[in-house]
Amino acid sequence: MDHRYWPLHGLRIRTPRLELRVPDLELLDDLASVAAAGVHAPDSMPFTVPWTDTPPDERGRGVFQHVLGSIANWSVRDWVLSLAVLHEGEVVGRQDLGATDFAATREVNTGSWLGLTHQGQGIGTEMRAAVLHLAFAGLGARTATSSAMTDNPRSLGVSRRLGYLPDGLQVAALRGAPVTLQRLRIDRERWEAHRTVDVRIEGLDACRKDFGG
Repeated sequence: MDHRYWPLHGLRIRTPRLELRVPDLELLDDLASVAAAGVHAPDSMPFTVPWTDTPPDERGRGVFQHVLGSIANWSVRDWVLSLAVLHEGEVVGRQDLGATDFAATREVNTGSWLGLTHQGQGIGTEMRAAVLHLAFAGLGARTATSSAMTDNPRSLGVSRRLGYLPDGLQVAALRGAPVTLQRLRIDRERWEAHRTVDVRIEGLDACRKDFGG
């Protein structure tokens, strides 16, 4: 397929088990279905925006709109690369990589979710490693940030395994109550020292200018 009008659709990031790519409409429908089926236990809320409080069909529709919005609102100054994560050809979750004024800051941030039935298999670590490779090796980032609630050990564990360091605490409001977030940061040197996942990138040259680097 010719991706001349939106070359980001030709970008592929591959690890030993996963493929990450901007979803076409068919994959986006699959991604929305994964979200509708559930991404965390109903008695918890690991996100500062409680988008999973909505009924399953609304949750799936929201994911569909979010990804299309990330494309529609893309600019070299402010972008979010929203990638479908495939494991053995099946969509299992979403991994985002974003930045504002990347050309000046050389800093990116990440966010992600994984379908409930696919958790506990190391996929979350592998998909974050994939976008860190894109950021540092592909785009020349200097730092990457993330954050997680202090009572979210799984997300914090992913960051710890990949080499992130604590970067202070932050208070946010969730459902009208305060929650505490742990901010995390990793620089290029620590990323190099903690690399364990083999990552390959295809199609980056065609869309490199879209990242503002």
